[in-house]
Amino acid sequence: MAAEPAAPEPSGMAFDQIASDSLSLLQSGGVVVAILLVLSVFASAIVVAKLLQFRAARLGDRQTAPAALALYRRGDGARAMALASASANPAAQALARALNGRRLQMADAAIQAEVARYGNRCLAELRSWLRPLEVIASLAPLLGLFGTVLGMIAAFRALEAAGNQVNPAILSGGIWEALLTTAVGLAIAIPTVAALNWLERRVERLAEDMEDAVAGVFTEDLNPHPEMQTDPRQERRGHARAGDAAAVSSRA
Repeated sequence: MAAEPAAPEPSGMAFDQIASDSLSLLQSGGVVVAILLVLSVFASAIVVAKLLQFRAARLGDRQTAPAALALYRRGDGARAMALASASANPAAQALARALNGRRLQMADAAIQAEVARYGNRCLAELRSWLRPLEVIASLAPLLGLFGTVLGMIAAFRALEAAGNQVNPAILSGGIWEALLTTAVGLAIAIPTVAALNWLERRVERLAEDMEDAVAGVFTEDLNPHPEMQTDPRQERRGHARAGDAAAVSSRA
């Protein structure tokens, strides 16, 4: 008779095993690990909230503002303002405000001041809660190191209390528990630093896009259009013909 296949392990048993391992880790690390776990929960909540905020602000839309600016420079201001106003991206919104100021024939200084005020407010909102995330990223490895020092002190005190009957297991077990807090601190700090740098770079890129879009309203495009470009050889021939004509007229 063929043996029946083993029944898969219920998911509840796996969850109980994870909970048991987490409780054992918490008991081994002590108060320091508990603090680090709380900090990790706060850091995760901040990162998720910032991702939702960036998604609502459409920071990934980097095409609308340049397209609207191109329409404005071609003389189609109405379509440019409609395109920029339809996007939730702050760079496009800043451009729409600048175009609206031009439509209302406001002074350039007043338009720039209002757009700068709007841009600073948007950037401040997007940078909110990044400072606490930076504090968690800096504090987590220090707390882990602090827990390691406390664990080493406890391990050597236990070794001293053992006297002549020294058991290496006492020292090795204490060191293992002490190094656990450093590992937890680094495990929290490394992804937090990576997320913080990525979020800050997104905000910096938005600031650059806003500045570029608004500055384009008050400047002229100095890049020559393809239809206006001439062949340098033809330009030199034209200068030569003009010089010959001038010489003939002078002799006459």
